[in-house]
Amino acid sequence: MLILAIILFGMVIGAGAQLILGRHHGRIDWTMAIVAGLVGSFVGGLLIGLLVDGDLDLHPSGIIGSLVGAVIVTAAWRWMQARSAPAKPANSRSGNPAKRNQAK
Repeated sequence: MLILAIILFGMVIGAGAQLILGRHHGRIDWTMAIVAGLVGSFVGGLLIGLLVDGDLDLHPSGIIGSLVGAVIVTAAWRWMQARSAPAKPANSRSGNPAKRNQAK
């Protein structure tokens, strides 16, 4: 039961991170939400919780740290996806017909 609660919490935190950064294609990517939520919760929640409270109990600082960690993970994921996407071919035609006729 605890594992399901952790996955659900990660999914909610990851979806919140996507809403903060803006959704891609108008929808939430649930795979990214789960991964970013779990990794962000581990990194942000654990580190902030240990630094601020000194324990691993559920505190607002851990929830805030989880959200911050998920935002960082989501932003890094999107940056890596954009970087690895194939470059769009340059269009040889100009949008201005007058410039196109001058080039001939």
